[in-house]
Amino acid sequence: MTSKTRYKRVLLKISGEALLGKKSYVIDPETVNFLANEIKKVYIRKIQISLVVGGGNIFRGHDAVSAGIERTTADYMGMLGTVINALALQNALEKNNVQTRVLSSIPIPAVCESYIRRRAINHMKKNRVIIFAAGTGNPYFTTDTAAALRASEISSDIILKGTQVDGVYTDDPKKNKKAKKYDIINYQDVLSKNLKIMDGSAIALARDNNIPIVVFPINKQNSFLNVILNKGNFTIIKK
Repeated sequence: MTSKTRYKRVLLKISGEALLGKKSYVIDPETVNFLANEIKKVYIRKIQISLVVGGGNIFRGHDAVSAGIERTTADYMGMLGTVINALALQNALEKNNVQTRVLSSIPIPAVCESYIRRRAINHMKKNRVIIFAAGTGNPYFTTDTAAALRASEISSDIILKGTQVDGVYTDDPKKNKKAKKYDIINYQDVLSKNLKIMDGSAIALARDNNIPIVVFPINKQNSFLNVILNKGNFTIIKK
């Protein structure tokens, strides 16, 4: 099966919290398997897929700082959390016969490959899903920024931000029932209105490289595929 969309190469950003599912502990295997199945629906259409996964379900740097851990150390601890999540996703994908490679910004040769741009592109050309782990490899940068950076480096057509809501709203729709959803919004309005769907540096980097961002509900069945097919509920952030 081949793609009938204009997208040939996409980057999917998944938060660490998305792996929790309905559980209160670190990783919910049922949720990870659900995500793997959703990714496979796009994979079989011969679209080149890369992922950036967060680590908030395992370790949150800003919480550690408030508990007295030095910021740089806390950020590195968070990066290692993303590696754990990446390996969990890799395992679930490969059980679904999806060829996968984990590329880490922090070298961990016994566990996964180190990130090299040309290596990542070559893997995708061989129809392997790439999971970028360990953020940018630098403290003080979020995995949202890592997603925008990697998307820029590999010339991704689009960044897909999987969240718990179906798009970008004027306010948190879970707290404010009067919040209104945007179907389309430009980068500058996201920044000026301080809409916290992604951090400012990620939005600015996507804007500077003219990469659209689509915000959609990752926990809904077929939502990833529907976005690729330009169906379903989502918000597009672009110029």
